[in-house]
Amino acid sequence: MNRAWADAPADLFAALSQQQLLGELASRTQFAAELAQIEAWKFTIRHLQALAVALPGSHVFMEFSIPRMGRRADAVIVAGPLVFVLEYKVGERGFPRHAIEQVHGYALDLKNFHVTSHDKPIVPILISSEAPPQQLGLGFWAPDRVHEPLLLAPEDVLPTIQRLLATGDGPEIAATAWADGAYRPTPNIIEAAEALYAGHDVIEISRSEAGAENLSRTATAVERVVDRARKDGHKAICFVTGVPGAGKTLAGLNIACSRNPEWPEQHAVFLSGNGPLVEVLQEALRRDGKRKRALPDLPEARIVQAQEPRTFIQNVHHFRDEYLGPDQIPPEHVVIFDEAQRAWDSAMTSDFMRRKRGQHGFDQSEPAFLLSVMDRRPDWCVVVCLIGEGQEINRGEAGVAEWIRALQADLPDWQIFLPPHLMSDDGPLDAGLRWHLGHRTTTQDADLHLATSVRSFRAGRVSAFVAALLDEDTDNAEALRPDPTQFPIWQTRELATARRWLRKQRRAGERAGLLASSNALRLKPEGLHVKAPIDVCHWFLNGNDDVRASNALEDAATEFAVQGLELDWTCVAWDLNLRREGGWQAREFRGTKWQAIRTSADGFSRADYVKNAYRVLLTRARQGMVIFVPRGDAADATRPPAEYDAIAEWLSDCGIPSLP
Repeated sequence: MNRAWADAPADLFAALSQQQLLGELASRTQFAAELAQIEAWKFTIRHLQALAVALPGSHVFMEFSIPRMGRRADAVIVAGPLVFVLEYKVGERGFPRHAIEQVHGYALDLKNFHVTSHDKPIVPILISSEAPPQQLGLGFWAPDRVHEPLLLAPEDVLPTIQRLLATGDGPEIAATAWADGAYRPTPNIIEAAEALYAGHDVIEISRSEAGAENLSRTATAVERVVDRARKDGHKAICFVTGVPGAGKTLAGLNIACSRNPEWPEQHAVFLSGNGPLVEVLQEALRRDGKRKRALPDLPEARIVQAQEPRTFIQNVHHFRDEYLGPDQIPPEHVVIFDEAQRAWDSAMTSDFMRRKRGQHGFDQSEPAFLLSVMDRRPDWCVVVCLIGEGQEINRGEAGVAEWIRALQADLPDWQIFLPPHLMSDDGPLDAGLRWHLGHRTTTQDADLHLATSVRSFRAGRVSAFVAALLDEDTDNAEALRPDPTQFPIWQTRELATARRWLRKQRRAGERAGLLASSNALRLKPEGLHVKAPIDVCHWFLNGNDDVRASNALEDAATEFAVQGLELDWTCVAWDLNLRREGGWQAREFRGTKWQAIRTSADGFSRADYVKNAYRVLLTRARQGMVIFVPRGDAADATRPPAEYDAIAEWLSDCGIPSLP
């Protein structure tokens, strides 16, 4: 595997002519190298060759690939036990913030996603060619052994590297074996959508080889269904299931992006009922497309020019409303429904359509109506239902069975593709529906089940830990608590302390944010107003200089805003809507006091929503979190200190230490 456009041991690199290296670099780029790029390469080559002469035994790489988002570091030098990542700004006198974050981001990408870099010390260096000599200092190492970015003039680089090597320890790195290490990224869903939208393959952005293989097999299985339907002119529904963290949304986005936008017969749309997720992804794709269109030399620019984010990903309820008229025919041939098990049953849909849309005679479930809309196509179509498993069905949600009932009642000619376990006796379908499926055109395909988690290597145990914490199991929780060197979890009684910790942890392009339950109304004295609306696009996407952004640590997002999305570092603020008294007790704040949540006559309890809200909030972090438990106020009957103390004690019993 050749990750760099040019590389060689230091002695050979120093002996190569500039023209040889320029020719190698120019031959690897997909576009004609412009004069500015050639001049930048010339400066970089001269500087690197001088370093190579002074660093015998090292290995020099130029244009080293950071595959997650198709980026390349200008240079990497592997010397002794250290990896140096170099970014050159030719013609620059200063050190712009975006350039500092760029080189820091390269180092963090290698540390987090390049397997052979997980245990290596990495030093990011930003070199501005016109900068005056800098005051040299070695700076500090983060706990994961990624050094703070060093900002240097060209003549500062060699003495800085030599000083770091003199203080370094550990075995010498075998440079070629290091470079050939597997690259296993875990982009968040925003980064994944941007990469897929720009034409990258799902394998390029999947962390584990097993996960990438699983996603690839599933994509191929769905492609077979689509190709067959298009060729034979029939209609089909395809169910894709997966374990928690298996990447169902990623799989759906991959399926939608794989359709060629220039061919009308291949139109596809990704539909989700998660409004904030749709808004954030649409805006992220719009911004990313604008950036790429401004850089016409990028191959992605040609791809994004042919697409419009708001046609590629849509809110499922907006899609439903668009086709209330019986003569409306959707242009899409392939429709992907995310979290399809959450589609509404007939009672919920009818009630909503009567109250909110003025449709008094509406009597269909959401699955039945959506399938009837796609059945209007005169030629062919494929509906892909992404099914989350291991989740309780909430009130009004129809589940997998409703999709089968809709097919049974009105669409007998549709072909059905599903993973075998949906047909098992302990599956979500009753005996009658299984009998029905056995007597019509149904194909079982094991590749339609995603069985491998693709979560971040840092956050792999967090879901199990949170489940134990919320399920009254302190022993299991303490045993399952993630390695604090990989995924730190702390608690604090001071919000200011939590903010300081988040600001210290966040690096380069990482995101941090405050989270709180939507009914955590007594966090208001702490300055957290959960009823104050946030703009999710500003919160998730805007930069550090925007007070509306998550990184400002001013506005708290609720479970409704963050479900399906992630941050690198989070602070979860815990209120008394989920308190400890002989176990967890869920409450809601009404008027001037807390009230218990009681089970309704039909057995439905909103108490599960409260616990699930905390489950969502506690699993949004990719790298670490701190839990803020207020101290309360003895003079305020709604904020008794003893009740907050009980929560903090439970967290301690589960192995969560207090921030020093």
